[in-house]
Amino acid sequence: MSFKRIALFLTLLLAVFRLLAANYRIAGTVIDRKSREPIEFVNVLVMGLGIGGTTDASGNFEIRNVPPGIYSLQASLIGYKTAVTPEYRVNHITPHIFIEMDEEAAALDMVTVTASPFRRVAESPVSLRIIGMQEIEKAPGANRDISRVVQNYPGVAFSPIGYRNDLIVRGGGPSENRFYLDGVEIPNINHFSTQGASGGPVGLIDADLIRNVNFYSGAFPANRGNALSSVLDFSLRDGDMEHNSIKATLGASEVSLSSNGHFGERTSYLVSVRQSYLQMLFKVLGLPFLPAYTDASFKVKTRFNPQNELTVLGLGGIDRMKLNLGIDGEDAEYMLSYLPKIEQETFTLGGVYRHYAGNHVQTVTLSHSYLNNRNLKYLNNDESSEENLTLNLRSVEQETKLRLENTSAWNVWKLNFGLELGQSHYTNTTYQKIFTDQMHLSDYHTSLNLLRWGLFASMNYISSDESFTASLGLRADANNYSDRMKELWRQMSPRLSVSYRLLDGLFLSGHVGLYYQLPQYTALGFKGNEGQYVNRDLDYTSVSQESIGLTWNPNETMEVSVEGFYKLYRNMPLSVTDGIPLSCKGNDYGVIGNEELVSKAQGRSYGVEMMFKWLLTNRLNLSSSFTLFKSEFRSGNEGSYLPSAWDNRFILNVSGTYNFPKNWSVGMKVCCIGGSPYTPYDTDKSSLVEAWNAQGKPYFDYSRYNSERLPAFGQLDVRIDKTFYLKKYMLGFYIDIQNITGSKLRQQDVLMSTGQIANPSAPSAEQRYVMKSIRQESGTVLPTLGITFEY
Repeated sequence: MSFKRIALFLTLLLAVFRLLAANYRIAGTVIDRKSREPIEFVNVLVMGLGIGGTTDASGNFEIRNVPPGIYSLQASLIGYKTAVTPEYRVNHITPHIFIEMDEEAAALDMVTVTASPFRRVAESPVSLRIIGMQEIEKAPGANRDISRVVQNYPGVAFSPIGYRNDLIVRGGGPSENRFYLDGVEIPNINHFSTQGASGGPVGLIDADLIRNVNFYSGAFPANRGNALSSVLDFSLRDGDMEHNSIKATLGASEVSLSSNGHFGERTSYLVSVRQSYLQMLFKVLGLPFLPAYTDASFKVKTRFNPQNELTVLGLGGIDRMKLNLGIDGEDAEYMLSYLPKIEQETFTLGGVYRHYAGNHVQTVTLSHSYLNNRNLKYLNNDESSEENLTLNLRSVEQETKLRLENTSAWNVWKLNFGLELGQSHYTNTTYQKIFTDQMHLSDYHTSLNLLRWGLFASMNYISSDESFTASLGLRADANNYSDRMKELWRQMSPRLSVSYRLLDGLFLSGHVGLYYQLPQYTALGFKGNEGQYVNRDLDYTSVSQESIGLTWNPNETMEVSVEGFYKLYRNMPLSVTDGIPLSCKGNDYGVIGNEELVSKAQGRSYGVEMMFKWLLTNRLNLSSSFTLFKSEFRSGNEGSYLPSAWDNRFILNVSGTYNFPKNWSVGMKVCCIGGSPYTPYDTDKSSLVEAWNAQGKPYFDYSRYNSERLPAFGQLDVRIDKTFYLKKYMLGFYIDIQNITGSKLRQQDVLMSTGQIANPSAPSAEQRYVMKSIRQESGTVLPTLGITFEY
């Protein structure tokens, strides 16, 4: 076919799309949050368009001739607080939208309505960011992976290497984060997660199911425990009660199929299944590991009546990571020398029951989580002899959790309180060759049962004119691992937040709090070769956090904020072997925590964050942030602080997406991060044959921990989208190019064995390999073509 015929065909196709395209309708219902009764005469506007409708006696509204796109709605009525909804996509299957409104604390004669996408929360007036649908869908360089979207925000470092999703928030480690899905806690949000931490190469949650995300980098709510650095609270979409639809997506690393709709008049559903082809992408890139995964998720919600509803959800994944033994090159040779084969299965099932009783809402949340992790490694990847076996780990973590919660609201006051109960079962069978000063074998089996319990309460006050807010919270946690951990009062976690409006649109806010986290199951269940639990004396890790910030909203579309923070860690688990805190580990594949530890390390992280956001509905989403900080630790109560593994010193992100006419959009992201500190290698120890064969990589000289620093790194990502909205279909295309300039990240040169023994006549314990140095530099242009089709 000639070029002219192809051009003619595409022109005719675009003309057909234009003829078939149409504007759409939005329909929904507005109810009183307390009484659950419909509200009449509510004005409902599409933000950014100035068009809207009014509710009838049944609380229903309808807005016609709405251009396709992603919008929020604003609902207003005298006597009620103005409500702004999360973002919804308007197309041929726009869902029926439910809006809940709260009565004003006092009757007002006149009301001035100002719609704003920036929400303020009494319990977290600082350190809270709300991420909407448009940002999740179109963030440049993120490929619809929420972990990468979060990296646009202040205080969040990113992995310059590009194939890890570790969340490093305000100088804290990747093991210090917690995740919730519609109120159900999930252990991690990544495939191939590092056991004992949270990172991996790709996200576990399908972006098609997410409505929005509350990202807390501090000031955590009292009902969200066991976190030191961040909490990600996901809100999933509800299934559509008017239509049944199917959506297919071909993305960066997987193909997905999702559906949403309803069963009968009371029950809605969401379901998603994804299959990866990440192993093919990694093979093309010449990476030494080939990950493949499958995941599935669902949500079913039943409204029995206006006062009672039940949500059941599930999330699961199957992961298989093979080694790419067929590639050449020193970089690949090095990584293949230590990377294990990994097999994982993980799932979480949960149910949330809510009862609305006027001023009070009771919630019961029950969930069960499961992780089965297996790591296998042979010397030189030679499986022909069991004598070459260096690592065989089989570990299962299971958690069953129950949370009972009540929320009550009276005018300017809001009270939340509840309790949590949990039962954990952890098993581990490990065979591992370890070299410290000499070779020894770690060979043990663990079966650990743990009971956990906690109490929480918070009281919020919001003045009638919303110029002042205050929140006082308290939480306490305990478990039966040791006599010390049983004492609930030792883990008392108070917190206080206040916010005051200095001028119109200008707020001064602050927060102080104390938080606790239980050590990882891998640490609690670690045993010596004699069968004893080695880490019985471990304690909860604590961090006190203080933050103060100014937020200015010059108008309803812009926000400028400056926030300072200080975090002080105590009782951090410290490795007896190398003298490094566990929090400085976890950004590589495998397991952390399975070693002898003592709760003696201290740490601190402090800095300042600046952010500017500009949101124009269905036109512009611009976000820029700069963080200047330090992250340090020391091994006891005295001595000098050393840089932690996450002490990058500064992070800069500028990300924006602009929507052009005819449903084109272009996004760009510029990111820059300071150089990471690194530790020189212990050449003498690394060259020992026994030492190298035990772990297949060099050993660090911890007496010079993080005494060197890499150069800074920056990259540019670009994304282009085109969406066709038809009467019964939606078809979208996008191209996302990460690191379009091909920037190179300079990493620490690797010390590696040549496989040649320098002194073969020496005793085996004294034999050494001839070593070589490999220059480490990474960074490649990574283009991705994505296609979405929704019917």
